[in-house]
Amino acid sequence: MAKPLEFWFEFASPYSYLSAMRIETLAAEANVPLILRPFLLGPIFAAQGWADSPFNIYPAKGVYLWQDMAREAEAAGLAFQKPTDFPRGSLLATRIVTANAAEPWALAFSRAVFAANFAQDRAVDQPEVIAELLDALGLDGQALIARAADPSVKEELRQQTKAAQAQGLFGAPSFTVNGTLFWGNDRLERALEHAKSFA
Repeated sequence: MAKPLEFWFEFASPYSYLSAMRIETLAAEANVPLILRPFLLGPIFAAQGWADSPFNIYPAKGVYLWQDMAREAEAAGLAFQKPTDFPRGSLLATRIVTANAAEPWALAFSRAVFAANFAQDRAVDQPEVIAELLDALGLDGQALIARAADPSVKEELRQQTKAAQAQGLFGAPSFTVNGTLFWGNDRLERALEHAKSFA
């Protein structure tokens, strides 16, 4: 049986948007189980001495990012709009997915958040926007937002971010299969191939 593919993503990560919009279809086609692992890049960047996204710290890298994102989104048939605020806070959305990662709607919600941020330039760091996205999926947005504030959810996210660090993750998206790390949207297919090799 194929090993599960663990999808480590950050809602503020542009390249995570590209992966999130295609990973469910590709994993299903490969018959590879998919596990969602939302985490926060902030603590990982801080451990490297960065107080901001490297795309902001290094201007040339930032210029390249947005040019590349426009190209890659177009190639994937995805809408793309550079956010007016980057990186946007992702804590609330990340907590919601952390608390509900096994729910059948978790990936659909994740895609909605990514699209709102990187295709519609919406303020996904605001609770009212997150509530609207949840409600649009037929969920109780206010109840899920309230649950995300529970100390147990906050601790679960802290531990998941620590687990990302312990596995050597340094960016998003990342994919792990049986302890092997693959980094970047362009490594998704390779990660799926590795997962299938255990079948």
